[in-house]
Amino acid sequence: MKPILVWIENDLRLSDHAPFAAAAETGAPIVPVFVWNGGEGWADGAASRWWLHHSLEAFSNSLGDAGLPLILRRGDPERILPEMASQLNAAGVFWHERPDPLRAERDDGIQRRLETDGRTVRRFGGALLHNPDNIQTTSGGPYRVFTPFYRRFREEVAVDQPFGRPDFEAGSAEVRGDTLDELGLLPKIDWAGGLRDTWTPGELSAHGRLGAQDLSGYGDRRDTPSEDGTSRLSPHLHFGELSPRQAWHGAGRIEAFRRQLVWRDFAHHLIHHFPETRWEPLNGDFRKFPWRHDEEDLQRWQSGRTGYPMVDAGMRQLWETGWMHNRVRMIVASFLTKHLLHSWRHGQDWFNDTLVDADLANNVFGWQWAGGCGADAQPFFRIFNPITQGQKFDPQGTYVKRWVPELRDVPVDVLFEPWKSDAVPASYPKPIVEHKSARERALAAYQKTRS
Repeated sequence: MKPILVWIENDLRLSDHAPFAAAAETGAPIVPVFVWNGGEGWADGAASRWWLHHSLEAFSNSLGDAGLPLILRRGDPERILPEMASQLNAAGVFWHERPDPLRAERDDGIQRRLETDGRTVRRFGGALLHNPDNIQTTSGGPYRVFTPFYRRFREEVAVDQPFGRPDFEAGSAEVRGDTLDELGLLPKIDWAGGLRDTWTPGELSAHGRLGAQDLSGYGDRRDTPSEDGTSRLSPHLHFGELSPRQAWHGAGRIEAFRRQLVWRDFAHHLIHHFPETRWEPLNGDFRKFPWRHDEEDLQRWQSGRTGYPMVDAGMRQLWETGWMHNRVRMIVASFLTKHLLHSWRHGQDWFNDTLVDADLANNVFGWQWAGGCGADAQPFFRIFNPITQGQKFDPQGTYVKRWVPELRDVPVDVLFEPWKSDAVPASYPKPIVEHKSARERALAAYQKTRS
């Protein structure tokens, strides 16, 4: 019987995996293949590649236990997949839809080539809770504001129950593969100790984290970065070790948590309908915004040396662990785009390289939101005060003192204005900008987009 190729990218799981399930139903031998072509917007940052290496290792082990060796290949899938299908005389190739515009266009071309060769192609949903084309405004267009999108989603989308692992028939894949090390995903200089200490990639770990969740207080605790009040499932979702349906049903009927999953779908809804936002602001007025660029300022922000403890704590947490609490992501993004007037693109690029959960749609949406130029964006004139944000969301200073240990002896009443304390060591920098004058400069710049 002719085999079925199952093409894998960031869907590194065996349960709730529609292409595997459909291939198993045919009774044909199954040949899983992963083709590495440099990330293509979903795993091209250094932290993401680290995660991908270990996720592929875990996934390959799980497949091996099921009698299915994973074939790894380097190169262009537009060439490699038709070649492999021809070598194996495959009946068809099955895969998940890729919910970003670049890969969707690429996949269309691969499908045409395979079908020209007489092979069956089947593409399945599974990366999102909904098809981005299926939710429209009353006038028939895409949404730009989350709240009405969320209402329509809850009215129209019924999230199916996930299913388990299918029974597999192993294929005889007599084709050349590359080793995992030959993909070159790990850094040449090992800087990833903090990532190893923080995360365990893989489907088993994803389900362990999901099963251990107590999200009963999620709505109240998720804004407090010193608490373990968020799910930390984002990298597992991004790499498809956990499906969004599994997260939706597995965490209980906690609406505040489910709302965050819909935010994730909303980001993909936007980039699907507005693919130009990968490089241009959704709000065209910001194409003439007078962004500045100061390499020293940018490096101080990246390294957590701005002199504002809440900003610095977030940037150091990011560097050490490849992750940052969502509230703090908003604070550091507002600081870069408004206090320093650096383009949202600079922040997007840095997050793409340093986040283990770096996702094209979420990254574009989040940075354009922070910079006031995207969908449902925070108005540019709303400028987070990094002092009061720290006082409100880290009132005991627990988060800051964890990530900025040189401030551990600073009294909490002046912790977020450390220049007022004699307990601050000389090694901690003075503020990179003064809040009031930076705010005035940002508002003056904003006025230029309105004139």
